[in-house]
Amino acid sequence: MLNRRDALRGLALAVGVASTGWAQRALAAAAPAPALTWTPKALAVDQARLLDVVAELIIPATDTPGARAAGVPQFIDRAVGDYYTKDQVDQLLGGLARIDADARAAHGDVFIAMAPEQQVALLTTYDQEGGAARGQGQSHFFPALEDMVTVGYFTSEAGATEALKYDPVPGAYHGCVPMAEIGKAWATR
Repeated sequence: MLNRRDALRGLALAVGVASTGWAQRALAAAAPAPALTWTPKALAVDQARLLDVVAELIIPATDTPGARAAGVPQFIDRAVGDYYTKDQVDQLLGGLARIDADARAAHGDVFIAMAPEQQVALLTTYDQEGGAARGQGQSHFFPALEDMVTVGYFTSEAGATEALKYDPVPGAYHGCVPMAEIGKAWATR
């Protein structure tokens, strides 16, 4: 049975956001981290800024809006405050703390102060670790973060209408239509 996470992963693969290609797109679109234009509710300001930069590296602005413009960091902040379980919050916050700790250890400063190439290299390491952990049935913060960024992006107006082809299904509603105009009902096998 297909679960939500597998369905979203399939969606990500279908639209080219799979982990195999984000690093190249992120480097091409990398820019310095702007100041937050929103006030975090569940995250600390430093965590929100880090999340903002990581989300934009995962889904950068190209010919379509990136994660930042789509409101993905705010989406994740609301998720943390409103419906994440304690384990999910701990995993996300632990992952954000690890990103900054690893950045300090490797480069002497926080993640958002690093050069884009260094940021992408560190995230690529987490992506590889996450793939290996998934293969062994273990949990890792980065695939969960990628999933959340993907969900936030493709459920946003910008992601659903500009990055994806928007086709309202089942279409316009026409009530009280005579059966003769409809014809046979649909069936699938």
